Amino acid sequence: MSRQCELTGKGGLVGHLVSHSNIKTKRRYLPNLCNVTLISDSLGRGVRLRISANALRSVEHRGGLDAFLLKARDEELSLKARRLKKEVSKARAAAATAETAA
Repeated sequence: MSRQCELTGKGGLVGHLVSHSNIKTKRRYLPNLCNVTLISDSLGRGVRLRISANALRSVEHRGGLDAFLLKARDEELSLKARRLKKEVSKARAAAATAETAA
């Protein structure tokens, strides 16, 4: 399991740990990843994702998982999130056609 956010693509960075005597040693800065279950309104079910705390705030700000996925670029999403985005767009399209037919 990689240490990378499934929604934003945020991963680890490399930097220096600088001591009091100015000795620099390599260290890694890892993202704050959380295992969360987000509810998809279009699909009507929960989805388990491993996302950063910052991405969780972004999802809430944009109005939910479906809105976040439809607005996000495919390059920054993981494979699981891209598949989920495709499912959500199909479900929204099906709901729109059913609404216009009625």
